[in-house]
Amino acid sequence: MSTLSGRKIAILATDGFEHSELFEPLKAFKEAGASVDVISLKKGKIKSWKDNSWGQEIEVNKTVTEASSNDYDGLMLPGGVINPDLLRKEESAISFVRSFNSGNSRKPIAAICHGPWLLVEAGIAEGKKMTSYASIKTDLKNAGVNWVDQEVVCDNGIVTSRSPQDLKPFIAKAIEEYEEGTHEKGA
Repeated sequence: MSTLSGRKIAILATDGFEHSELFEPLKAFKEAGASVDVISLKKGKIKSWKDNSWGQEIEVNKTVTEASSNDYDGLMLPGGVINPDLLRKEESAISFVRSFNSGNSRKPIAAICHGPWLLVEAGIAEGKKMTSYASIKTDLKNAGVNWVDQEVVCDNGIVTSRSPQDLKPFIAKAIEEYEEGTHEKGA
């Protein structure tokens, strides 16, 4: 399977990302032929959160201030509670997310679990049909999202899912959107 051959995907995360929500998509994107960079707030390694404790670490390829959306074909935002809560307080991270959804062409963004918090903070969630972890449903609705309880939702290149239980359809839809490429504004 080489559907993403020649494509480059950015995964934005920091300490406290949900283990499976980064490692499983990372593996699948690479197996599909993509080049994948882990982007974070700091150099070195970041730690996952797994089974109510710190888990496996992963090496950061670039800091968010070194990275540019111009170098990527798509963005993936893993969840967990800690990870997106820390990222949404950092303007550099929010600007990076926003840059994938600016201008006339919108690059695909996939966000799972609490990851859609970043889409809200970046100002790109309003008016979109999305899903998320149930505990942030009200946050998304208050931001003008048409929130639905489905395993995967796609609205104009923005893919969202609820939890690690939805990883298989989430990954499949993200790969499909990354393969499709940019979406025209409002299309």
